[in-house]
Amino acid sequence: MTYSIIAQCPDTGAFGGAIGTSSLAVGNRCLHIRHGHGAFLSQHRTDPRLGVKGADLLASGKSATAAMAEVVEAPDIGWRQLAALDAQGGTAFHHGDMIYSITTEAIGDRCIAVGNILDNDQVTAAMVEAFEGSAGRMLEDRLVTALEAGRDAGGEALEPLHSSALRVSGPDGMDRCDLRIDCADEAAGALRELLDVYGDQAETLRRLAFDPGKVPITRPLFDASIRRIRELGLAERFPTERQAKRWNVKG
Repeated sequence: MTYSIIAQCPDTGAFGGAIGTSSLAVGNRCLHIRHGHGAFLSQHRTDPRLGVKGADLLASGKSATAAMAEVVEAPDIGWRQLAALDAQGGTAFHHGDMIYSITTEAIGDRCIAVGNILDNDQVTAAMVEAFEGSAGRMLEDRLVTALEAGRDAGGEALEPLHSSALRVSGPDGMDRCDLRIDCADEAAGALRELLDVYGDQAETLRRLAFDPGKVPITRPLFDASIRRIRELGLAERFPTERQAKRWNVKG
């Protein structure tokens, strides 16, 4: 009931992943990425701790094969589906023997897709083909394109995707994007719409985090705050109007 892809951008070294499932809020448990080091997927009756451990092992310098070998020593591993991608482009995967469905993987250039409870055995192959066919575009766009391709190739055996997620790493411990659809009628399309709205905000959010004083405050927002302070008689507590020159206001 889940299909996903993890990949690396050859230009920036960023890692990312896209995932969808018919259950809710998939973004809180399956995708684990470490910028410059690798990505790890943990799905099917998911234990998020396996993904965290796998990603940490990749960050410590372990190869995908070595990290997977350690993670699969966990209890109840027969219920899990896992995938790993390391900084050298190496991949590894695990399909637990308690998974009763069509369960596949597909490996491409610096990417791997895995899925379970699938409609057919070509879903993950279609994802990798779409990812590789979109070379030259932003990593987040390519990942969502791959998720859409999995949907269009048949997707899940029973239901459409109701939740989806997209993550792309960035330097200094701040992801370039971390977008989630927790409940939707068709979550791959909803994720595409969200990514389109998100647009180029990654750079603005990075500036807000690392150099907040240089990002202007919009005039309507600033004026609305002053107006409410004045209306509620809170000027002594919040002296924004008297100290307005402290802020860089635009518009």
